[in-house]
Amino acid sequence: MFKKVLIANRGEIALRIIRACRELGIKTVAVHSDVDNNALHVRFADEAVCIGPAKVSKSYLNIASIFAAAEITGAEAIHPGYGFLAEREDFAAACADAGITFIGPRPTSIAAMGDKAEARATVIKAGVPIVPGTEDVGNMTDEELLAKAKTRTEAPPPVRAAILTADYQVTVEQERARIVAPMDGVITERPQAVAFLQEWRKEHLR
Repeated sequence: MFKKVLIANRGEIALRIIRACRELGIKTVAVHSDVDNNALHVRFADEAVCIGPAKVSKSYLNIASIFAAAEITGAEAIHPGYGFLAEREDFAAACADAGITFIGPRPTSIAAMGDKAEARATVIKAGVPIVPGTEDVGNMTDEELLAKAKTRTEAPPPVRAAILTADYQVTVEQERARIVAPMDGVITERPQAVAFLQEWRKEHLR
């Protein structure tokens, strides 16, 4: 059992972790930006460390500052909550390298689930039911993907990026003849991602 856990998050997420740790008799360390000095998670934690300015990239996403906070407080583990660094495999790996326990999935698992194409392949292999879609996208050209999708459904398939962020939504093209346009948009907006198609039945597109 850990004696002290640093929570690399804020707000309600951090408060829930603090409550759980308190029930287990574990001391908690809150991290915060300089504008969150009086936030509830800061007030309820046993210790608190300011890790940077208001800009998230300079504070809650600043891995070096979070590790420094863990070191000066003697935290044995880091709980990322969800969001922020929770889905960063490099952060989980860095925790292991630093000798700090990352409370969450292994880096390899985070990486597998972060790439939608790899995630689909992983859960299919495990026998988990999934929404029908186009597989093996990494070895197919855009034209091959479109041709395969058109042969499998009468409904126009939505186009997604393999790697998504919270601000990106699925594009549904209602006219099959214009399906290339949204695909080009996905590739332009997310050039680092491998585009793939998911097909829905007509009733799902109404």
